[in-house]
Amino acid sequence: MCGIAGALDLKGQRPVPEGVIQRMSRALHHRGPDEEGFFIRPGVAMASRRLSIVGLADGQQPMTNEDQSAHVVFNGELFDHQEQRVKLAARGHQLHTHCDTEIIPHMWEDHAEGMWEKLRGQFAIAVYDMKRRQLNLGRDRFGISPLYWTRQGDWLLFASEIKGLLASGMVKAKPDLRGIDHIFTFAAMPGPVTCFEGIQMLPPGNFLQVTPGRDAEIRVRPYWEMDFPDAGQENPERDATKLVDEFERLMLQAVEKRLRADVPVGAYLSGGLDSSMIVAMATKLKGPAINTYTIRVDDPALDELSAANVSAKHIGTKPPIVQEFRADDALASYPELIHAAEAPVIDTSCAALMMLARKVHSCGQKVVLTGEGADEWLAGYPWYKVAKIFGLMDALPGVRLSDMARRAYLRLNKVPQYPAEFRQRVEDTVGGPNAWIDSYGVLGLSKLRFYSNKMQQAVGDARPWSELGMNVERAKKWSPINRSLWVGARVTLAGHLLQAKGDRVAMNSSVEVRYPFLDEEVFNFTSRLDPRWKLKGFRDKHLLRLLAERWLPPEIYNRRKVIFRAPLDSFHLDPEPQFVRELLSEESLRRTGYFDADAVWHWRKAFREMRPGSVPRLSVEMGLAAVVATQLWHHTFIEGALAELPTEVVRPDALLMAA
Repeated sequence: MCGIAGALDLKGQRPVPEGVIQRMSRALHHRGPDEEGFFIRPGVAMASRRLSIVGLADGQQPMTNEDQSAHVVFNGELFDHQEQRVKLAARGHQLHTHCDTEIIPHMWEDHAEGMWEKLRGQFAIAVYDMKRRQLNLGRDRFGISPLYWTRQGDWLLFASEIKGLLASGMVKAKPDLRGIDHIFTFAAMPGPVTCFEGIQMLPPGNFLQVTPGRDAEIRVRPYWEMDFPDAGQENPERDATKLVDEFERLMLQAVEKRLRADVPVGAYLSGGLDSSMIVAMATKLKGPAINTYTIRVDDPALDELSAANVSAKHIGTKPPIVQEFRADDALASYPELIHAAEAPVIDTSCAALMMLARKVHSCGQKVVLTGEGADEWLAGYPWYKVAKIFGLMDALPGVRLSDMARRAYLRLNKVPQYPAEFRQRVEDTVGGPNAWIDSYGVLGLSKLRFYSNKMQQAVGDARPWSELGMNVERAKKWSPINRSLWVGARVTLAGHLLQAKGDRVAMNSSVEVRYPFLDEEVFNFTSRLDPRWKLKGFRDKHLLRLLAERWLPPEIYNRRKVIFRAPLDSFHLDPEPQFVRELLSEESLRRTGYFDADAVWHWRKAFREMRPGSVPRLSVEMGLAAVVATQLWHHTFIEGALAELPTEVVRPDALLMAA
């Protein structure tokens, strides 16, 4: 992948202020250390930082078409570019490089806005149309490649990361309390809201079109929306062999396309079903010499190295290259993690993956495959099973036994509760009962524990679920499982797994991650499956497990879902790190104003007496981790005066002072 940035005069053709685009580019150096390129014209400037993977010798950006009517900067990969080049040449286009970027201006020339739905891959793209004097920004279907934008007076700016916007000197970092509330709602930043006032994330499957003029027009429009058949109208095929054969064909095709590169491609291997399948297929296509990488967590209950070794041995590839990860590694690396993610991050395993990407980089590799997406398309998370049980409890019309059970459990464990109508309001927002509501609720209860009065008042009427821009009327027609898959893909996949746990931690070390399960044809196939092929009884990812029987040993294809995580309570056990004490001091908490200092003090002591592994304790641990992460985010981006950190990172405003 790469990094892109730009600025557009919304009123006329004033030159972009001197140094702006250069500082924006410099802030994205880690995304593209190999090359830098600029497109600068009256009223517009665009920059590219390139991580060269395809077309090493001739893939310099920006790129244009024959008559130079369309200019492009591009972050990502278009995996079918070889096939598209043939089609373009047949239509008379002249292409001169071996790089996938080159097809974009030619496709824009032919299709304009219709181009977005024809692109296949992971991408964030900026196209400046010289004839229309119009800027177009687009993002891939599932949200793999990030893209942010902001309007500042008569200027519109965009960048692959918020750091690029802040480095411009035209954007001041101010907190958006709605964004912080999204973190405490979803443990993710799905967008379009961010934690920065006035800065938006372009949602997956959308494009932004900007036409300057006296009444400048800025429009965000979807070119693709996730869809499933109406309940009962799914694929009626009952022959398992036929379905497994087709799934295998599509997965091999998806892996083969993502192995296309002019540099070596490696893979993450946890020993779980998903990553093991990807490595097995990559090994068949590429050979046993492919490098694999795994994490050894310093906790027997969390470590997956032995399973990774079992997979590697059966597949016939080399033993994985190991990155050690201990509790003190999480503490030492968290400031860098928050700087990379640009939002509070609650999941400490993101720090482990940041270190794993650094290991990949140190081994001289730029590209890895990974297994994200299988759980999202095939109901791999344990809360789908819980939701199935609750659905059976609610089989009698007019009786919500599941709600009674939830509320009784919370009362018994002395956990704060929202009003009884709150859950129904959330369900209405997403089209009906949904497995993710309970999962998100484990953290969401922290709002009742930790928010200050000021924060409660500021976000009291906020409706985070309603701000996601989801097609609720369409979702009402789907089966409950598909409706849950939809929410998980829009929120946790796009807002966490592909960002804080994907692009941001990998590109922090100039490493591109590719996702075969997120291939468009793979999704189209799985979306049409009857739900029983996703969750059969209580066997998750049923069809994938049937496929894995052809490729993997029983101890892997029958292995239960293990959510990769790292120690969560490292911030709060004795002795607490000095920087955590400073971030959570009464002075620091009152300075930011987000949290109740007395409540934070109480729960830092009280959670140690709670039963380890229980849901109430997990809820408090997650909440405290979110408080620390939010305070650390504020220190990093808003006001660097809350703590002395174990490792310092470069603040975006330092680029202004260095200019």
